[in-house]
Order: sequence, then C-alpha cells, then structure tokens
Amino acid sequence: MLTAIIIVAVVVIIGGWAVATYNGLVRLRNLVQEAWRQIDVELQRRHDLIPNLVEAVKAYAKHERETFDAVTQARAAASQPGLAPAQQAAQENILTQALGRLFAVAEAYPQLQANQNFLQLQQELTNTEDRVAAGRRFYNANVRSLNTKVETFPTLLVAGLFGFTKAEYFETEDLDARKAPKVEF
Repeated sequence: MLTAIIIVAVVVIIGGWAVATYNGLVRLRNLVQEAWRQIDVELQRRHDLIPNLVEAVKAYAKHERETFDAVTQARAAASQPGLAPAQQAAQENILTQALGRLFAVAEAYPQLQANQNFLQLQQELTNTEDRVAAGRRFYNANVRSLNTKVETFPTLLVAGLFGFTKAEYFETEDLDARKAPKVEF
C-alpha cells in the first residue's frame, strides 16, 4: 500500500512538472509569435512610408530612375507575407541599402532637403526604424528564452515530446552596422 502511494505521488509530481513545463513552453512560443507580429506591423508601416518618400524625391530628381526602381523592387520583395525571420532580415537589409542610395540622391538637392513633406517623411521613417530596432530586441530576447528552454535538460524532454523547436533570430546582416564607428579629429 505504501509503495502504491509513493508511485502515485511520483507520477503526480512528474505529471505536474510536465504540465507546468509544457505550459511554459507554450507561453514562450506565443511571446515569440507576438513579438514577430509587432515587428511585422512596424515593417509594414515602414513599407507604407517608402512610396511617399520616393514620390517626394522624384519631384526633384526625375533623372534618378534607377534608384527609384531599386527602392520599389526592394520594397516589394520585403513586403512579401509569410517570410521567415532570416528571409525577412535579408530583404530588409536590401531595402535599407536602397533607401541609403535614395537619401544620397536627396542630399544633392538642397530644395528637397528644405521641403517640409520630405522632412516629415524622413522623420517618420527614422521613428519607425527605431521601433523596428526595439521590436527586434524584444523578439530576439523572447527567442533566446524559448531556445534556452527547448535546449536545456530536462525541459528538452517535454519540448521534444510535443514538437517544440528553436525559433530563428531576426538579425541584421548589414556589415556597416557591425563595424565600429571611425572617429576623426
């Protein structure tokens, strides 16, 4: 009788641990998905601002067709729904490079630099970039927590049993962003 009580107690403890572990993994997976949706919202806002920015620059620099086409194509590629974080990051890096070329064109036109509409669009884009960066940090922190749980013992037993897998980080591949700034006096 005592042995049966001990066995039942051990089964209840292990079952309770397994349920708590499963629920923790579900919570982390949902946090990762929510964080990704927030990044997606900010990226969509970024993508919505870009055509207005291109149109503002087009009014001043009509002969820069190649730059406008590059931005438009990069925006279309980055706006594709359902991309994995690594694919989305790669497309966003291409779009960022195209936007850099667009801003370089804009610098050649002082009257454009003074245009209130252009300045407002540029400020909105900068604010959106900041929100994307904050969202990326939040997302990657949740990915780290989920991946740590999925890979550590004994949680990995429950994760494997119920099909929980590691999530992808959303990382920049912009080599310039990884370089230390050069300071000259």
